[in-house]
Amino acid sequence: MALTGRTGLLGVLASVLVLLVPLDGWMLLIVALVLLAGVLADLALAASARRVRFERSGDTAIRLGESATVTLTVANPSRRRLRGRLRDAWPPSAAALPRDVPLDVPAGERRRVATVLTPTRRGDRRAAAVAVRCTGPLGLAARQAVHEVPWTVRVLPPFHSRRHLPAKLSRLRELDGQHRAMIRGQGSEFDSLREYVPGDDVRSIDWRATARATSVVVRTWRPERDRRILIVLDTGRTSAGRVGDTPRLDHSLDAALLLAALAARAGDRVEFLAFDRRVRAHVRSAGTSDVLPALVQAMAPLEAELVESDAGALVATLLGRARQRALVVLLTDLNAAAVEEGLLPVLPALTARHLVLVAAVADPRVERMAAGRGDAPSVYAAAAAETARTERRRVTAELRKRGVEVVDAEPERIAPALADAYLALKAQGRL
Repeated sequence: MALTGRTGLLGVLASVLVLLVPLDGWMLLIVALVLLAGVLADLALAASARRVRFERSGDTAIRLGESATVTLTVANPSRRRLRGRLRDAWPPSAAALPRDVPLDVPAGERRRVATVLTPTRRGDRRAAAVAVRCTGPLGLAARQAVHEVPWTVRVLPPFHSRRHLPAKLSRLRELDGQHRAMIRGQGSEFDSLREYVPGDDVRSIDWRATARATSVVVRTWRPERDRRILIVLDTGRTSAGRVGDTPRLDHSLDAALLLAALAARAGDRVEFLAFDRRVRAHVRSAGTSDVLPALVQAMAPLEAELVESDAGALVATLLGRARQRALVVLLTDLNAAAVEEGLLPVLPALTARHLVLVAAVADPRVERMAAGRGDAPSVYAAAAAETARTERRRVTAELRKRGVEVVDAEPERIAPALADAYLALKAQGRL
């Protein structure tokens, strides 16, 4: 049960009355009993809060930044009118509104209550409970109960880099020879013959065709299709760091989505793996149309794990899953200690079989700190930032020395830069 504000107000008025008007003990007892009788009568006449029935309906999945509507149907099976308030409780990150609503449901009828969720984080947002309070006709007391009414709304990655997709697809069409410019890629699949023009690679000259023709003839190639792209997301401790207002993990997810969409449209087979010390998510596309929906569903609940990633276990997992040559895209951080102690010792086993591309999100604050010279703290911060940049460049050079392609870009550039690196590899015929 619960007492309302009206009961408290009557109690205060009774106290003031006792102070202003001298009353004997019997009169005080009568005032208290009247108030108690009103409370008991209200409880007896209020609708049963435990017998109220609930059903949910509405959205089950939205993108981060959008709003979802979940409808709660309230059924009153009792013979008494249900008056009171209802609170549909959700986690704070769901940003559910309204927090509580008034209820007035006649006997045997239903009412619908709509809750709008505007989540601030990815992942599954589950309804906590529904609390209902049924007030009596006098408004002095209420019955209340808490009901479990499960519902889950999955908040998907926002895919901000989708705006870059048309430009990348246009470049892909150029590589495929479908654009009006008819720019040819340098893949290994023969496309056609044409006359030599200055600037062509002399290795592409077809000497047999040249012998039969009156001019020098070269072969043109088109980029390979049906290649395997294995996107690997590091979900270890380094992915938990925030770059700007967003975790590094979320920037990596956005870049992975753009690359997957582009590779799928190019006809390549896309596989996704999230790993730190074990596999957190795995998606293997069966076709070009199902890859993005499957990816966003798998990415939505991913969170950074505060553990050191096991590079040896990761390489062993990749070698076991990808036996044929593939492009392995590793989205991680160029942290000097993590790369030198974890990745570099096991990298040769991976590069011997696959083409490896490492993509990392750079923090723009480091660049700003390195330029600071205003006062002593700024100078110290600039020295620390310059040391961090030097370490990052050294790690990048060491990776490239071992045959690894590296993309290191700030959050706004990481997704298109990774897509450009993929297109460059296709144009060079290295996939």
